[in-house]
Amino acid sequence: MAVHVPVPTIIAQNVLVEEDSVRILDRRVFPFEREWVSCRTYEDVAKAIEDMVTQSSGPLFAAAGGMTLAARAADQLRPAERRASMVDAAARLVATRRTNNQIRDVVAELVEVADTALAADEPLGPAVERAARAAGERYLDRSRRLGEHAAELIPDGATVLTHCWAESYITETLAAVLRQGKHINAICTETRPYLQGARLTAESLAEMGVPTRLVTDAMPAHLMSRGDITHFVTAADRVTMDGSVVNKVGTLQIAIAAHSFDVPYLALVQAPDRHAPDAGAVELEDRDGNEVLHCLGRRTASQRVTGVYPAFDVTPARFVGTVVTDRGRFSPYDLESYYRPAAEQA
Repeated sequence: MAVHVPVPTIIAQNVLVEEDSVRILDRRVFPFEREWVSCRTYEDVAKAIEDMVTQSSGPLFAAAGGMTLAARAADQLRPAERRASMVDAAARLVATRRTNNQIRDVVAELVEVADTALAADEPLGPAVERAARAAGERYLDRSRRLGEHAAELIPDGATVLTHCWAESYITETLAAVLRQGKHINAICTETRPYLQGARLTAESLAEMGVPTRLVTDAMPAHLMSRGDITHFVTAADRVTMDGSVVNKVGTLQIAIAAHSFDVPYLALVQAPDRHAPDAGAVELEDRDGNEVLHCLGRRTASQRVTGVYPAFDVTPARFVGTVVTDRGRFSPYDLESYYRPAAEQA
């Protein structure tokens, strides 16, 4: 008799939904080690997101996996308790990283899927798992389209500076650049205190065959002043409707330098957040200041000092050249156009 071996649902390469758990690739130790964190409940997933096990768009995929676990657990409850348990799970997962709106959007979608299953008196687990996988596939497809639009703005011979870890936004952009036969160079900031640029971005771009160099977070302005950088490209955790770019702290100071030295700044985001009219509508996360006193698990500062860690900053529209989305390229002053029907944009 053949033995059935459950095949994990791959929401992304870094998040696997298995029969009794969600496994998340631990990016705190990548690329030196390839370890997975196993989560058996949505609370475990929430804790993993808070502890920076996964970063950039990783929390979106992890949250989708967490909602799958919540749906499976809800199927064991009385019908009257199921929706409340899903709403509780959604609220907990959204609270993990409040600045980025991707978790908010995916868990809201999965709560709606659960509502539909409840109304049809169907199990929640399979429905939410299918929708979670579809959400992951849709995210990656939109990233590919975004990358194609962004690649048109990067010429042959460019030297592109990145900051932090933009995941599929930057890899799809540079993949599209390479498909067009262009030859470019990349410079990555190390991105303290978690070194996402050094460990994740630089590794990924070098693996793609892009000549890649690493700099400390304090070097971009000087490199721009001597003409060593032609384009500044980052993801955006959120872009508000007034063109403000919310991203990893340090983006603002580089964007100001880019503006001063006439280096175009391209902000990559699948869509501007129509629920955020301006940056005042975005809760900027401050993380434990103790984190900046350490690097790769080792304390780097005196015991006499304390740390401060604002995790995100806001770059005003005047320092942003172009906002690149899955629907094309937009001025930061005309993001309403993103939501106009295609016929009106033609």
